[in-house]
Amino acid sequence: MDQRPVRDRAGQGVRALARRLLGRPETVAPNPRRSNPDAVVDCAVYVNGRREPGRPHYDDAYARARHGRDAFVWLGLHDPGPAVLAAVGRTFGLDELTVEQALADGHRPTVQRHGSVTLLVLRTAGYVEHDELTDTSEVIDTGDVMVLLGDRFAITVRHGAAGALRTVRADIEGRPALLAAGPWAVAYAVCARMVDSYLEVAGHVERDLERVEEAVFARDRRADIQHIYQLKREVVEFKRAVLPLQAPMRTLLDPDGPPRALHRWFVDVDGRLSRAVDRVAAYDDLLTSIVQSRLAQLAVEQNNDMRKIAAWAAIAATQTGIAGIYGMNFDHMPELAWRYGYAGALALMAAAALFLYRLFRRSGWL
Repeated sequence: MDQRPVRDRAGQGVRALARRLLGRPETVAPNPRRSNPDAVVDCAVYVNGRREPGRPHYDDAYARARHGRDAFVWLGLHDPGPAVLAAVGRTFGLDELTVEQALADGHRPTVQRHGSVTLLVLRTAGYVEHDELTDTSEVIDTGDVMVLLGDRFAITVRHGAAGALRTVRADIEGRPALLAAGPWAVAYAVCARMVDSYLEVAGHVERDLERVEEAVFARDRRADIQHIYQLKREVVEFKRAVLPLQAPMRTLLDPDGPPRALHRWFVDVDGRLSRAVDRVAAYDDLLTSIVQSRLAQLAVEQNNDMRKIAAWAAIAATQTGIAGIYGMNFDHMPELAWRYGYAGALALMAAAALFLYRLFRRSGWL
């Protein structure tokens, strides 16, 4: 009797029990996306930096790459489900933790090494066009892309709509000398495209910031504080995608990282990433200043409103006081017997109101 199914189930049970005892969740990230039934975007074998004809199944492609010289396979996946990733993991010899990490999104940018496999996680970002900024506008769409690198393979797993990699593959296939460096050339191409997208999104966000800044400091002060808050939230999300990539990118510059032939290319990507980080951090600080300025404006406007309310209340209180005195109906009030007492009281009320109005007007309260 074959005992392998029993051992497999027992092993899975032991691993699940160990995760519970160690307090580890069943999946690494809490945000698994809906899977894409047609998860394979493209699959190709590259020999000496040039793509072999056809689009083979990844099983056949990896078999050809392992038996070829200077060959590797590049498999591209988009929102794969558990079944697809499990099959891919069996083909390429990925461990369970690596498959779990690739299945769920929401990871921070990182570089991890699992045996002979290197896992590179990057956040994707795309600008969402909009006619005008509202308190519910989606300005930046984020996702993530994972690059799994082995001796003879590169697997890219993308979650979310942003950061499509078709153009990345097309561009690097036009540079066979660079692609001849192997799977790490794919990692460079993906990193370069992600950083370029950060700079592109930053340019669009800068224009939104200019419009918000103009609205805040315009004479009519038409800026809505909720719109500014929404842009601030989007920039914070963008910041969380860009800034954490700095440390992992620096690790790729270590001697035990990518091949030496690609070192200067990763240095260039790191330089562009630094520019993107500086711009995003500056935008975040500028938005904080804009929020504070708008709140100060609102405080001044509220103070002006309170002064106007107080001034009108003082005017009304004078009239109320005079009317209240003559409404007491005392037996001995000489003014009640005057022929022009009623007209005199009205004239006194009008004169007091006019005097207070001019006084408040001169002091700037009205």
